[in-house]
Amino acid sequence: MTRRFPRLHLAGLGLLLASGGAGAAVTFSTFIPSSAINAALGQNNTIGITYAGDKFVGSVYVGTNNLQLYQSDLGGGSVQKFGAPLPTGGGEPVLASGLGQAGFAAGAIYASGADSRIYRYASGGGAPVLFGSTDDGSAVRQIFFDPGSNFGGRMLVTTTTGHILSYDAGGTRTLIASVGEDTEGMDIASSHYGKYAGQLLVASEGSGLIRAIKADGTVTVLQLRDTSGNATRISLAETVSTVPLDLGLSGNPLEGFYVANYATDVQKAGAGQFAGLLGDTIVTSEFGANSPLWDLHYNGDLLDTFTVTQVGTLPGQSEDGIFVTAQRIKDVNNTVPEPTALVAAGLLALGWASRRRRGR
Repeated sequence: MTRRFPRLHLAGLGLLLASGGAGAAVTFSTFIPSSAINAALGQNNTIGITYAGDKFVGSVYVGTNNLQLYQSDLGGGSVQKFGAPLPTGGGEPVLASGLGQAGFAAGAIYASGADSRIYRYASGGGAPVLFGSTDDGSAVRQIFFDPGSNFGGRMLVTTTTGHILSYDAGGTRTLIASVGEDTEGMDIASSHYGKYAGQLLVASEGSGLIRAIKADGTVTVLQLRDTSGNATRISLAETVSTVPLDLGLSGNPLEGFYVANYATDVQKAGAGQFAGLLGDTIVTSEFGANSPLWDLHYNGDLLDTFTVTQVGTLPGQSEDGIFVTAQRIKDVNNTVPEPTALVAAGLLALGWASRRRRGR
């Protein structure tokens, strides 16, 4: 996050800015309303959001209860405090939920108060316990769990100094790479990304660069092109979220893209809105309002370029975001989703959403 929104001037390069183009298709609706967050915490400067099995858990920026996480039910209602406040930090608390791999408990919450420390919460909340810290004292910018095997299912962390760190379940860290600048959003490239498949994609908002990182630490700056084929960067690149190949296949309405919409609420775009983008990557720009969503589509190993197209906007300023799929639901709940269970969970989510709408 930054509180300034400059237009960068990069010699020889285009810079993608919000255009409100005719191709914009992804639209959002309110998932966790500002009034409910404010009632629970005394403010609603939304920053982080993660799916935690039987709930969503979020965080807020500075001010009242800055280090107090909150939770909602699966329909975005019943908002209340989650656990005790983080004991250190301030600013932009980030968080992620364990996927039950590599010794990390499924549904456990790992969070940082935007300093060098990472804390662990049990899935039910309670008091946070110190889990680990960064290698150079820099602040944590993002926490992410590898959903596959390229990074061993471990926790991955980006920092203000551009360090990309890997942690085992005991908190022992390994430096994977250093990109030399503040780095935040990250996700794993899909199989549609050719030679980059399975690599970690990271964004740096200061430069607008997107990088791919191998498990051995090899870093590659992706060659981005606008729709006219010109070299470009993504202004104020914030989140990096790969559109899962299985998104929406279960029919569970819980699936979709959830984003902290600073400084108001949490927004959701349903799975069906990404039907033509499966396997691509969504990058958001952190504009003060109408933050654009960009689709990164790989043009194959021969060209080795990525076409960047605006596919929608978020109402406010884009912050942390996450795709929820049937696979993530299975991982976080540490269960095998039977078809009947998926249908039941979907009906339950619909019921909660309906109840929440009737109550407003």
